Amino acid sequence: MSTEGETDTIDAVPAEPASAEPSKSPSSTTNRRQPFPKGFLDTISTGWAERPDTMPPAREQASFAAARRAVVSAAFPGKRLVVAAGSLATRSNDTDYPFRPHSAFAHLTGWASDAEPESVLVFEPTRNGHDVTLYFRERADRTTSEFYSDATIGEFWIGPRPSLAAVAADLGVATAHIDAFEASDDDLLVGTDEDLTRFVSEMRLVKDEYEIAQMRLAVDVTERGFDDIIRELPRALEHPRGERIVEGVFHQRARSDGNWEGYDTIAASGPHACYLHWTRNDGAVVPGDLILIDAGVEMDSLYTADITRTLPVSGTFTDVQRRVYETVREAADAAFAAARPGVKFRAVHEAAMQVIARRTAEWGLLPVTADEALDAENGGQHRRYMVHGTSHHLGIDVHDCAQARREMYFDGLLEPGMVFTIEPGLYFQIDDLTVPEEYRGIGVRIEDDILMTQDGPVNLSAAIPRTADEVEAWMLRLGVR
Repeated sequence: MSTEGETDTIDAVPAEPASAEPSKSPSSTTNRRQPFPKGFLDTISTGWAERPDTMPPAREQASFAAARRAVVSAAFPGKRLVVAAGSLATRSNDTDYPFRPHSAFAHLTGWASDAEPESVLVFEPTRNGHDVTLYFRERADRTTSEFYSDATIGEFWIGPRPSLAAVAADLGVATAHIDAFEASDDDLLVGTDEDLTRFVSEMRLVKDEYEIAQMRLAVDVTERGFDDIIRELPRALEHPRGERIVEGVFHQRARSDGNWEGYDTIAASGPHACYLHWTRNDGAVVPGDLILIDAGVEMDSLYTADITRTLPVSGTFTDVQRRVYETVREAADAAFAAARPGVKFRAVHEAAMQVIARRTAEWGLLPVTADEALDAENGGQHRRYMVHGTSHHLGIDVHDCAQARREMYFDGLLEPGMVFTIEPGLYFQIDDLTVPEEYRGIGVRIEDDILMTQDGPVNLSAAIPRTADEVEAWMLRLGVR
């Protein structure tokens, strides 16, 4: 937000040299613009201490990003490739959303939460491959009039921005001013060219050493965020919109120890837990209910966790809640057991569905047998209570590799280095007359982040309690009785 007072009007005034005459108010629909007086213009560029442009060492991910660029270059010989970071998006009038670069841009540059809007990574074809250059706008420091006159890039407004030379050293890639970039009709653009877009998405299916380490960190911070939520549950119970308290508590952890949340937090209490993407988070947290929390911390590298736990608000499950919860856990364990190198990705979902079909049939909720429900052509009756998939790839996007071909994703084979979720659930809507009244309004999901290794799957989030007994002990330990 802008500050109050006269300086509140500086942001949109056209740039002028310090020796210029006092500026005239431009024609505009806004009343916030006012002229700079001559004294200001004569003195603003003088009287500043020297600030040397220190060259940083290459960041940890620079070598990994270089290896990724080499893979892309080899796949598209003779083609000019353009990967744009993207632009700021307006939230309201002259207020922007926080900038997040395009995932392919971050993956191929190593420039993550500190990336500059409007940047462009260009692969220029050569006889032996590509010359790669990162184009972005040079800093608007005290030597420029934008320093004080442009609220979007001026350092008087937003603080120091990186120089071309500093970014070149930081990322290990050649840099140039964005004004030197010229687009061509023959360019292949990520997001526009289907083959290139698919390729840079599929190359993220298998994570490298740096990516895996970042995802472990994201899970660790997310675990602390769930601890925070449990400690603050009494405060959430006292507020009429307690779901917002839960959301805010997790946000504090995400911002203090990471970059942001990887996606909008779901804090769904009571019947809201049956809405799969409940992000309004404006309901009460009521004793006796369950609260489903789907949340993940995104690190400064932009790699994110994606974890769900369903908690009994009062600290203990009722018999019916426990029955539903343990069935979901049974489905998750079956999916985990099915995940092995060389197995099709969809086999993870199929294993979970076998449990869901069998248990809902046992409870008398299905009009057919479990085997009939599992029939690929004529079944699916159990899916009424779990309409979503069991797994998705995870990484720099919460639903990573989304542009990959089906034969590489859902029908692809699990490989060491893949990271994916396992997240079965059961959701009995409050007005669902196909289930007994005691089930209505209960929604349960358990979601973990899984790394495939040569020896089998590793649950990265296993330290976050999963069983009903473990969850109750966890909540007791953190003060919920």
